[in-house]
Amino acid sequence: MQLPDKRVYFFAAGEAEGSATMKDILGGKGANLAEMTALGLPVPPGFTISTEVCSAFYANNEELPELVTQDVKAMMSRVESKLGKKFGDATDPLLFSVRSGAKVSMPGMMDTILNLGLNDETVVGLAEKSGNSRFAWDSYRRFLQMYSNVVMGMNGSLLEVVLEDLKDEKGYSQDTELTPEDLRLLVEKFKKQILENTGKIFPTDPWAQLWGAIAAVFKSWNTPRAKTYREIHNFSDTWGTAVNVQSMVFGNMGKDSATGVAFTRDPSTGEKIFFGEFLMDAQGEDVVAGIRTPNPITKGAGDDEELPSMQELMPESYNELENVYKKLELHYKDMQDIEFTIENKKLWMLQTRTGKRTAKAALKIASDMIAEGLIDEKEALLRLDPKSLDQLLHPTLDPKTEKKLLAKGLPASPGGATGKIVFSSEEAVEAKANGIKSILVRIETSPEDIEGMVSAEGILTSRGGMTSHAAVVARGMGKCCVAGCGAAEVDYVKSELRISGYVLKAGEMITLDGATGEVFLGEVKTLPPQLDSDFENMMKIADKYRTLGVRTNADTPEDSKVAREFGAEGIGLCRTEHMFFGADRIDQMRKMIMAESREERIEALNELLPMQRQDFQGLFEAMKGFPVTIRLLDPPLHEFLPHGETEAKEMAERFGWKPEKLMAKVRSLQEFNPMLGHRGCRLAITYPEIYQMQARAIAEAAVQAVKGGDLLVPEIMIPLVGTQGELQRLRTLVEEEVRKVQGETSTQFDYLVGTMIELPRAAIIADEIAKYADFFSFGTNDLTQTTLGISRDDAGLFLGTYVSEGLLTEDPFASIDQKGVGKMVQMGVELGRQVKPGLKLGVCGEHGGDPASIQFFHNVGLNYVSCSPFRVPIARLSAAQAAITTKGSSH
Repeated sequence: MQLPDKRVYFFAAGEAEGSATMKDILGGKGANLAEMTALGLPVPPGFTISTEVCSAFYANNEELPELVTQDVKAMMSRVESKLGKKFGDATDPLLFSVRSGAKVSMPGMMDTILNLGLNDETVVGLAEKSGNSRFAWDSYRRFLQMYSNVVMGMNGSLLEVVLEDLKDEKGYSQDTELTPEDLRLLVEKFKKQILENTGKIFPTDPWAQLWGAIAAVFKSWNTPRAKTYREIHNFSDTWGTAVNVQSMVFGNMGKDSATGVAFTRDPSTGEKIFFGEFLMDAQGEDVVAGIRTPNPITKGAGDDEELPSMQELMPESYNELENVYKKLELHYKDMQDIEFTIENKKLWMLQTRTGKRTAKAALKIASDMIAEGLIDEKEALLRLDPKSLDQLLHPTLDPKTEKKLLAKGLPASPGGATGKIVFSSEEAVEAKANGIKSILVRIETSPEDIEGMVSAEGILTSRGGMTSHAAVVARGMGKCCVAGCGAAEVDYVKSELRISGYVLKAGEMITLDGATGEVFLGEVKTLPPQLDSDFENMMKIADKYRTLGVRTNADTPEDSKVAREFGAEGIGLCRTEHMFFGADRIDQMRKMIMAESREERIEALNELLPMQRQDFQGLFEAMKGFPVTIRLLDPPLHEFLPHGETEAKEMAERFGWKPEKLMAKVRSLQEFNPMLGHRGCRLAITYPEIYQMQARAIAEAAVQAVKGGDLLVPEIMIPLVGTQGELQRLRTLVEEEVRKVQGETSTQFDYLVGTMIELPRAAIIADEIAKYADFFSFGTNDLTQTTLGISRDDAGLFLGTYVSEGLLTEDPFASIDQKGVGKMVQMGVELGRQVKPGLKLGVCGEHGGDPASIQFFHNVGLNYVSCSPFRVPIARLSAAQAAITTKGSSH
């Protein structure tokens, strides 16, 4: 492939060749290092190899192109002249970190190497130059651990075992107790173990180390864990990663050195407090890996008051860091996640990026930043991730329920979760596949655990802080997490969790409260979500900007009530068949199906009529003043009959029928492809009395509502129409029945009769169908099935492969296939409005709650979307974002 003219970008005090706008080329980390350098902040010099080189690397059989190696050598000379040191020099060595950096943050998913350039000669030079041989040998052993794992492919835990064995032998509990002699011995043990396990001698040439590290970081873009993370977050495989090669600064040089991670606001709650953790005499990876429990940065911010803060231990550095964080937040106008190192009291900034946050925190930060005048309302709305609102709509633990508290860890990610203990990612995945709720219990999580974290209800770790892998990843996916629970002793060999005197085995129940960090024995009752004033405020602002209406799919007054509380403006789909499955009415429905004459059928339908009327009265009551769209009976009749012989015998006995007669009826109704069979409006063409009863029930319920003083316009929807004649005939049938009721009760009310567009033919002849329709509602679930020729019930067998192989960008049942199904919707809109410019248009498939699909529906000019009650807030926000991003839009 053709390489661009500029491939590697330099940054050092006074000169930065990149900027924050160049994330596509430099990755998020590289772009922000350049931006911080340009802002005059203390950033160690280095260079960024672009994401375009990543693509070239894969195209070149996973080797660096010759032009890039020349660029790197030239950049190295510039760094050397800036710092007055030489790479590989034995007396005053210049060392580097090599880090990945994609255009979006992927915490812990790709690889990092620190202290590159150390070998048996340079370690001696580093010890003499720093006057600290313990620091030099500690840096060397860390480098051996990282490099052997990342570049040489060795299992990292093998060297960890060597380290722990030495500590046990010496009677140490902390790594910091190791003496220079211990560390020198450890380095020799490490090198021997690396040779034994990989069959390769550890490379001593610094340039060989650098080429190996750059290649390994590029390769880490395609590790299974990175691929899984991209799939979960819907990131493209084609983006690639940049490589940041940056001169080292050391947090492990003694008590005047430290390293830390901080957020300019609390990432869990959104509060405007400086929040973070640091470790003295440590390197950056120690904080994130959760190997030692870190200290809080701000006084009073830690749960453990025994741990002194950076504010108390290093007041000068703290004040400097405080100034830097304020400058960064003001510059980026968003909450920042920063990494820093203090080397002998000198502060260095290693990274800034937009901080990951919970949905609750995102709403508070957006709301507060509007009030602070940092950003305007539109910008605040665009910053929110609609899908993340799902986190807020989930249960919390009931404070009134009696609970047995086992221990307290850190409140890493909010929400309540109950499940059976599992100790591995694989067990969590298996539990989910079997419909079992689980809690993933780990000493600490690593990126390999990502699939288990997705599958589990919650995550508990015994080590690690608020910025550990478990905490950051759980917050990103809205998963309940308690981290750093020191009282929890996890034994993988025995599959045991020993905690506060209890020994809990795999499969036993525990409950986590991610908001408080508490761990409880057994199952604890949960409460529905409580939405706060920040949520209400941002939803009101969203409503101000959106032009699409948002309705809900609801079949019961209870669902309707929930949807109204979430801001639904009516019902876009009431599926009447759900009402017939109730225990008190399924038998009447079955009588109607078994009827041998029209008279018998009408008799059974008359028994169902008062029940249906009551159903609709409940919905009209719950949706006072808002539209209610009622879809007449849609599924094939065999769905209401018993499927097994035992159930059929019981039913036959109850009704005094012969079992053979019942089974014969079941067989006669069976279809090879029921989805395309005798269902929807086709049922009413054969048995018009079914829709007559339903039309009467709707009309009688409407009369009651109107007499009660409610404003009401019921919308009666005829499903699965494929010809103009079907709608013409059934509209007449519905109108005649409604007119009869209006005459009988001397009560007039307005109503609409429309249809679902869920067959390709209906979209193609929408102009003909529109002549007899007051509205269209696009049933995109069935329209997707019938356009793609894919059965939704069977698609799970192969759709995953289609998405992972790139044949489809995503599951077309989750997000609308804009090129195919979307064209059908667009055609239906355009043809329908040619005939009736004021034709009301909506969508009632699952796509009505998907942000990308909502953007599409806004663009094609629908009036409203309809989705499940818990997705209503997501739809409100997505509709506002669609209106803001579509310039000059007005529907």
